[in-house]
Amino acid sequence: MYAGTTIFAQIMNLLPWRRFQTCVARYQGDYKVKTFKCAEHFRVMAFAQLTYRESLRDIEACLRALDSRLYHMGIKSTISRNNLAHTNENRDWRIYADFAQILVSRAKALYANEPLGIDLQSTVYALDSTTIDLCMSLFPWARFRRTKSAIKLHTLMNLRGSIPEFVHVSDGKMHDVNVLDLLVPSPGAFYIMDRGYLDFQRLYQLHQERSFFITRAKSNFRFRRRYSHEVDKSSNVQCDQTIVLTTHYTSKNYPEPLRRIVRC
Repeated sequence: MYAGTTIFAQIMNLLPWRRFQTCVARYQGDYKVKTFKCAEHFRVMAFAQLTYRESLRDIEACLRALDSRLYHMGIKSTISRNNLAHTNENRDWRIYADFAQILVSRAKALYANEPLGIDLQSTVYALDSTTIDLCMSLFPWARFRRTKSAIKLHTLMNLRGSIPEFVHVSDGKMHDVNVLDLLVPSPGAFYIMDRGYLDFQRLYQLHQERSFFITRAKSNFRFRRRYSHEVDKSSNVQCDQTIVLTTHYTSKNYPEPLRRIVRC
């Protein structure tokens, strides 16, 4: 019988644990903690994510079935729903948020030369959100509608490697466009968004940060064409125009020209 290192342990060995301990010390995560320290907590939650566990009971049952191998996976404490629930509630989330940024920076370096399928060297982001329905009786703090609870997950995805560089969890009532106030724009990067993020005052701030954005226009979009560019209609592009906004508030919020492209 092969008794070597498990696959999960090999994956965990790739992580920069010294940097993780720096994050733990920064927020005193292991202060007065004798068992089930932050490193073990991270391993348990990473195992749950990689194996698609759906609840604390599911995590407990799965890991207890592997009781003889837990030590070799770096998990030395007893795993129970009570321990997991208490740790999830009381452990400082900033430890894992800071460590996630370290992992993201490493992943970006690995995918830096991955082709996007288009002739573009700049970073391309996709910004979108999803609403996660919750039970009203269990999550009354996340009230969304009269008989429904929900949270909203806003994600900024780096398309070069599909790396989530920004994640914000809000209540279900937060409008998508408000998340633009939380972003730190990257100069030279392209941000792809749907019409839910169409706010010209916020988009103009992206423009002032030397970033680019791509979004769809609404049906009541009003503009004046300055001039048209030549297009190759075999590429399914019907027109390529330089325009300016004409309505009172939009022209004040975005006083500079925009580029409008219509596809067949």
